[in-house]
Amino acid sequence: MRGPAARQGNSSRRHRSTTWSESEAVDFMDRRGIRTGILSLSTPGVCLGDTAEARTWAREVNEYGAEIVRRRPDRFGLFATLTLPDVDGALTEAEYALDALHADGIVLLANNDGRYLGDPEFTPLLELLHERESVVFVHPGELPAAPVPGIPSFAADFLLDTTRTALSLILSGAMHRYPGITFILAHAGGFVPYIASRILLTMFLAKTSAQQQLPADDTAVDPTVLKRFYYDVALSASPASLPSLLAVAEPDHITYGSDFPFAPAAAVDFINHEYENYPLDDSLRAAIDRGNAEALFPRLKA
Repeated sequence: MRGPAARQGNSSRRHRSTTWSESEAVDFMDRRGIRTGILSLSTPGVCLGDTAEARTWAREVNEYGAEIVRRRPDRFGLFATLTLPDVDGALTEAEYALDALHADGIVLLANNDGRYLGDPEFTPLLELLHERESVVFVHPGELPAAPVPGIPSFAADFLLDTTRTALSLILSGAMHRYPGITFILAHAGGFVPYIASRILLTMFLAKTSAQQQLPADDTAVDPTVLKRFYYDVALSASPASLPSLLAVAEPDHITYGSDFPFAPAAAVDFINHEYENYPLDDSLRAAIDRGNAEALFPRLKA
C-alpha cells in the first residue's frame, strides 16, 4: 500500500511482456510512498493450453511469491494464482495457497477461456472461496474475441472485460449466494460505476424474465449490490473517473493501486499526480491510501 493492489509480479500478454524483480519493486514503491504491494500475476495467467503445465506454473509462481512475503512481510503480500478454466486444479491450488502458503487472497482473471466468473462451471471454486471468506482480486485479460487493429487492449477492452465479469457475478446470482467472498475489481471496476444505472435496469429485466419462466430464482434485485464490490484505483484515479466511482462505491471499499510493472513508472506517476491533486477529504484519502487495505488484511497493521 498505499493500498492492497499496488500490483506487482511477472506479467505477459499477447503483444508485450514485462519483467519484475524484488529490488526494482521496492525501489519503485519507496520513490512513491508505497509501503506495501500485493503480488499478483496478470494476464494471461498460467493457462496457455496445457493443463499439467498450468498446474506446475501456478505452484511455482505461488511458492515464489510466498517466499518473498516470508522474507519481507511488511513490504509484500500475495494474491495466489489459480488454474482456471481448470476447476479441479484451481481447487487444489487454492487450498494449498491459503492453507500452506498463507496467501492474502486469490487473483482471478475476469474471463477464462471465454467464460466469466459467474459461469456455473466455476461454482465449486466460488463455494470454496466463500467458505474460506477469501479476498478475490479480479484482473481483466484479453477479450474472448479478436483484437481490433490499432486499439490497445488496455485502453478499452480490459475495462469491458472487468465489467462483463461483474455483470456475470451479479446476474448469475453469485454475489447473492457467496457473500463470504470479497471481490476487488481492478481499474475502478472498468465501466461498472459509469453504467451503474444500466446494470440495475438489466437486473430488473433479468428478474422479470426469470419470473415468467420459473416460480422462483436466486437472482435477487439488490440495488446495493455494486456497493458490495471493492474497487482499486489503478490507472483510474483521474478527475473524470473518480466522481463516478465515489458515487457508486462505499468509501471503505476503495483501495489504492498502481498497476506496476505492467504500467510504466511514468504512467503511474501521471495518474498519481491527478489523484493527489483531486479534492478529497483527508480521512477518505487516508482510507484509500492504506486504511481500507488494512481492514481487508489485518496482518498489515503490524
